[in-house]
Amino acid sequence: MTLLLCILLGAYSQHLEAKQQTASDSLSIWVDGLCGMCKTRIEEAAQTVRGVETALWNVETHQLSVTVDPNKFKLNKLHYKIASVGHDTKELLAPDPVYDALHDCCKYRDPEQIRLHDKEGKGITGVVYETGEDGGTTPLLAANVYWAGTTNGTSTGEDGYFEIGFEEGVHLLVVSYVGYTNDTLHLHEPSQVEVEFSKAVMLEEVKVVHRIKPTTVSYSSAYNIQNIHEKELTKAACCNLSESFETNPSVDGGLTDAVTGTKKIEMLGLAGPYVQIMRENMPDVRGLSALYGLTYTPGTWIEGIQLNMGAGSVVNGSESITGQINVELRKPENSDKLFLNLYGNGDGRMEANIMTAYRLNERWSGSTMLHGNTRPFQMDRNQDSFVDHPTGNQLVALQRFKYSGDNGLHSQMGVKVVWLDQVGGQMDFDSDTPRDQQSYWGSGMNTKRIEGWAKIGKVFENKPYASMGFQLLGVVHRQDAYFGLTDYLADQESLYANLIYQSILGSTNHQYRTGLSFQADSYKEMVGTEDYERRELIPGAFLEYTFNHMDIFTAVAGFRADFHNIYGTFFTPRLHLRYEPVEKTVIRASAGRGQKTASIFAENIGIFASSRAIYLDETSTELPYGFEPEVAWSYGLNFTQGFQLGEAASVFKLDYYHTRFTNQVVIDLDRNPQEVHFYNLNGESWSNSFQAQLDMEPLERYDIRLAYRINDVRTTYDDELLPRPMVAKHRAFINMAYSTKDLWSFDITWSWQGAKRIPYTESNPEPYRLDDYSPAFSLVNLQLGKTLFQRLELYAGIENLFGFTQKDPILASDDPFGPWFDSSLIWGPIFGRKFYGGLRFRIN
Repeated sequence: MTLLLCILLGAYSQHLEAKQQTASDSLSIWVDGLCGMCKTRIEEAAQTVRGVETALWNVETHQLSVTVDPNKFKLNKLHYKIASVGHDTKELLAPDPVYDALHDCCKYRDPEQIRLHDKEGKGITGVVYETGEDGGTTPLLAANVYWAGTTNGTSTGEDGYFEIGFEEGVHLLVVSYVGYTNDTLHLHEPSQVEVEFSKAVMLEEVKVVHRIKPTTVSYSSAYNIQNIHEKELTKAACCNLSESFETNPSVDGGLTDAVTGTKKIEMLGLAGPYVQIMRENMPDVRGLSALYGLTYTPGTWIEGIQLNMGAGSVVNGSESITGQINVELRKPENSDKLFLNLYGNGDGRMEANIMTAYRLNERWSGSTMLHGNTRPFQMDRNQDSFVDHPTGNQLVALQRFKYSGDNGLHSQMGVKVVWLDQVGGQMDFDSDTPRDQQSYWGSGMNTKRIEGWAKIGKVFENKPYASMGFQLLGVVHRQDAYFGLTDYLADQESLYANLIYQSILGSTNHQYRTGLSFQADSYKEMVGTEDYERRELIPGAFLEYTFNHMDIFTAVAGFRADFHNIYGTFFTPRLHLRYEPVEKTVIRASAGRGQKTASIFAENIGIFASSRAIYLDETSTELPYGFEPEVAWSYGLNFTQGFQLGEAASVFKLDYYHTRFTNQVVIDLDRNPQEVHFYNLNGESWSNSFQAQLDMEPLERYDIRLAYRINDVRTTYDDELLPRPMVAKHRAFINMAYSTKDLWSFDITWSWQGAKRIPYTESNPEPYRLDDYSPAFSLVNLQLGKTLFQRLELYAGIENLFGFTQKDPILASDDPFGPWFDSSLIWGPIFGRKFYGGLRFRIN
């Protein structure tokens, strides 16, 4: 590892030296101010920074333009110096005492002074022009420029120039011109932009500086975060959240069993429930929805996903152990007025999504999202008498509203409804006939779920660095399921509240977030004739402090205390460190504790699709299921190196994470093939995960992602430390995507998984025995897309191109009521080659 880091740093220093010899010696940053006195102060401060040769600040645009000696100049020192004389930049706010000492006419945070200086008119300015085949440029008259989801728009004049006011809270600026496809600039501050249309090929992409990459990594955050944009999700058949990581090597997908076909995810070699999955920073997939909940969020609803490996922020609770996944849905102010998606595949699945966004008035906007999918007919391609996929229907609906006030007050509210009705099992099973009156094995799942939420936030006008937010979420979940002759009936009612205040201590070098939280859960479950009930009440308090030194070193220290009505008081400390010795070379370290209550049946629902007898080897009646909470410590190291490959930014990452459980609810499938045992950990349980990943764009519009991961995951089963079953120790991954100028897109993903340990089956009759380890295998997925008429996109693809499948995924499928029946031992794909296709239509 040390040798590799030295090689990388050496290569980077050579690259940096070569780059500095040819790099431009001028740049500009945004600096807040109002008047001529501000101009003098800002320019004089900038000229004292080592490496700065000239400095010029524009009162109108707030742009500070400097010429520099690249061998001596450091950008973070310029930000630091400007803030130290009382002026805010986008990277650093000036300390209050320094700002307060400014002359009254320089008080750029004062609303009255802003009014006097007529600052309100500042916004986005730019030029739109066309490049001919000979390379010459022509300004475009009457190009449309507007903020997405609003009525705030303008058009360019004869010189291609435009001005548009900055729309607070809206960051997507759309540029369109007849004959070319629309594109979007992602802007967070007043700025000047240039937009170029090329005449070489009509209806081609627009060249803009602010182009959004499908997946990006954060260099400035102390957390190891990947930002997955919606463009990444369109590279595969992303029907719902469980299928949103097909082109991301950090998250693995799989199936719980071969009967229900329920999809699951894993991170760092551990099961999905150890990942805290949130929707817009509020709890989402947990409790009874621990597995099926991944299907309650359609992929086309997703605007972006933030994937954080390792311990997360204490602000979001204590349940994050291996990482956090935060899903951002499409916002009313940034969404298309109409979006329609239709999808179908060769396995008989059909689905439709329709979304609308609208503005009710200057303050209120809203959006409606509808999803429906159906699989109306049975298929049995492997001829084992069981349907390949359950038949049935699912409906999901979401309505949300957003309010934006002039005084820094913002709020959101919404409601989401889920209805699911599916039937699986043997081909001849009749769901209308009582199960004890027929000889065919069947399964069914009927779910009704409703969620309501509200968020309100306030930014204090006289203290723009301070804000307060409140989150409120309520969930009611009703689930009736059966597997063979076993019923699994479950209800959940949950309430979540989180109050957050954030501010600074003297300057933005010292920031903090603090607040109070409350989580209440009521569960009622019946498995066969056994009842399991629990009621958890967890008030908590948290404090998170962030120290930043000139954007070179960042430390985030968090601590929370929770008061559990069953488990008592427990504490959650977490620490994240970031060091950037040179630009785009980042080293991170993290450590933290996580704790959660295991929902043992909902998190392991695949065990019901077998004849295994269920044993809970704990006798306490005071604890949920008789078990202690699951507690683990996570430690992580990350090295991120950004570099230029041609004109494109590329990233190389190394990640190492160690997760060690001090207590865990162990699911033991090895003791006896006809039994499953749950018990508290008695021994060691840990995970070591190492991953190397390279994202690059060697040619224009040609993206490549390479990754290799090693997972060593072990748990003590009956005093023996064994590899965790169904987890590949080695995995390799390649994704390649290419888009043409005439709006064709091609994507291919290859993944290879090494051998996985299979639970003990040696005592079964010989036809129902499995090898100790699975074979290694490869999967290849392809997709082709074409954009037509700016608004319509067609796509088609193939999953599992070479048709590899696990042989006989259901043990004793010919005798499902016998003792050897088991469909839960899934280590590979059970469906062969699958074709799919669809369309996306949008009106901006």
